[in-house]
Amino acid sequence: MSESRFVARFRRWYGTLPTTLVDGALAALVLLVQLWPLLSRDNPHGGPWHWWGYAVVVASAVPLIWRRRAPVLVLLAACIPTGFYDLVDEVASQPIWYTGLVALYTLAAYSSRWKRWIAFGVTLGGGLLIVGSAESALRGTVQFVAAYAIGRAAAASRAHAAALEERAVRLAREREIEAERAAERERARIARDMHDILAHAVSVMVVQAEAGPVAVTSNPARAVAAFDAIAGAGRDAMDQLRRLLNVLKEEDGPRGPQPTIEGLPALADQIRGTGLNVTYSTTGSPRSLSPDTEVAAYRITQEALTNIVKHAGAARADIALTWQDHALMIDITDDGHGRDPRLPSGGNGLIGIRERAAACGGTAELGPRAGGAGFQVLVRLPLAAS
Repeated sequence: MSESRFVARFRRWYGTLPTTLVDGALAALVLLVQLWPLLSRDNPHGGPWHWWGYAVVVASAVPLIWRRRAPVLVLLAACIPTGFYDLVDEVASQPIWYTGLVALYTLAAYSSRWKRWIAFGVTLGGGLLIVGSAESALRGTVQFVAAYAIGRAAAASRAHAAALEERAVRLAREREIEAERAAERERARIARDMHDILAHAVSVMVVQAEAGPVAVTSNPARAVAAFDAIAGAGRDAMDQLRRLLNVLKEEDGPRGPQPTIEGLPALADQIRGTGLNVTYSTTGSPRSLSPDTEVAAYRITQEALTNIVKHAGAARADIALTWQDHALMIDITDDGHGRDPRLPSGGNGLIGIRERAAACGGTAELGPRAGGAGFQVLVRLPLAAS
């Protein structure tokens, strides 16, 4: 394990500890360090050290337990007793008063600006007034400034870490929202596809089922063709639904291809089985389309033909594909006169056509044909970026 990983793991473990426990352990360590001169050295005058030294050390170290709760008060409680340490002669020399340094570090790390400046100024000024020599004053000043600087660095590090964590949380939330939106778009796409598949298949079945009984006695061959068309429409719908619903499965598995513009001639043949005269033509050299645009082109044409069968009462429908330099134009027209009253109405077919075109960066114009009966769907879909 590298040192950086060890340090990171230690910091995570350290961050889980209660602050009272950490500060209590720190106070105990400082107490031991400050008592060490009294415990490790003998009194040159003979006998034990004066009890006053022990009392001052304990009085200055114990407040560190509450250093984060009241940094200013703890700083005063830690520094004031040390100023009276030398009131008696028979005490061991203390090279460094760690209690004051720890308290000053805490003040710099956790207090507001004005509290920090005022308390630091008072502490430094008071320390300079009671020192016995210029050398001690210089050493004490350097120590105090260093402790304050380290505390400010620690505060800046925590603020930076908090900002990074906040940014990470924000980014994670944004990714979560984007994932939810993507899932919603996927559900909407699947809903549109299911609508198109079922509406198309049911419309073909209804038309053929109504025509079949009429033709049973007068034209048996046509009746058989009608029933074959019903079965074919049902099988095609089942195949498309099976491929579509595969994307909802959690496990990975083979997925059938989505329909593309190559399936439009077969779609036109299927619609001809309903008795509608459908023509299909292409102009220009075929170009490359993105996979989503390929599917959209098929579904838009399918929806337009379904609307014609359900609502137009038309005898003829024309599908014309025009390949341009930067787009594919799909022009679907009919000579109908409105919805067949025998068939169910409703649906969001035209809205779906506009939505599919817009999702691919294209446009859709829908309305009555200019200069004649019927309806026109004119869709422009962009080519794939080269």
